[in-house]
This record gives sequence, C-alpha cells and structure tokens, in this order.
Amino acid sequence: MLVVIPLLTTACSDGAAPPDAPVALPAKTAPDDHPADRWLGTWRGPEGTSLRLSGGAGRYDITVQDLDGPRGFRGVEADGGIRFERNGRQVVIRASDGAGTGMKWLGDKSDCLTLQPGEGYCRD
Repeated sequence: MLVVIPLLTTACSDGAAPPDAPVALPAKTAPDDHPADRWLGTWRGPEGTSLRLSGGAGRYDITVQDLDGPRGFRGVEADGGIRFERNGRQVVIRASDGAGTGMKWLGDKSDCLTLQPGEGYCRD
C-alpha cells in the first residue's frame, strides 16, 4: 500500500511546474529590435519639403510634406525599412546618404532617407 500512494499522487499531477519554479518573463523589446525607430522625427528635403515619422516598435505614422501639402500614411517595418502604400504602389523608406537620394540638393548630406529615386530627405 505504501508503494501505491506515491504513484497515485504522481498520476494526479496536471504537469504544471511546481509553485517555486522560476517563471520565464517575456523579453523586453530592445531598441535594436526595431532599427527604423532610430528614424523617428523630421527629415528635410529641398524647397520646404519634409518627411515626418512617428510611432515606433514596427508601426509608423508617416507624413510627407511636398509642394502640394502634407499627406499621411501608415507604415510597417519591413524589407529593411518602412513599407507603406501611396497612390496604389508599395514604397519602402530606406536609409541612404545624400547621393543615394538622387537629388543634387542633398548630395553633400550623409544621414538621409530615400523613398524612391529622386525623392529623399536628410537630417542636418
């Protein structure tokens, strides 16, 4: 009978960890988990144009100020940048230098974002 009692208590266990077992906490999101978060803020283009990024953690609000006025978009971190849809086309914001924007006015800059050839914004 003494052998049966320990077996019965083991068989009734629900497989849960004992109460004093350490609990694994979810990992905190490190800044490097979302590299595009480093791009938050305002970026300047020529002739009063700008790009403003807000939000973070992989989801972004994008405001493109061009000569026609500001337009807002929602983007997500993807493809090594921030992807969003504009005028029925997928656009990916990517890091570049001024020469990479394809815009002569930004050619001497080093910290820029490019949306497409000929459309870029830089930080001074």
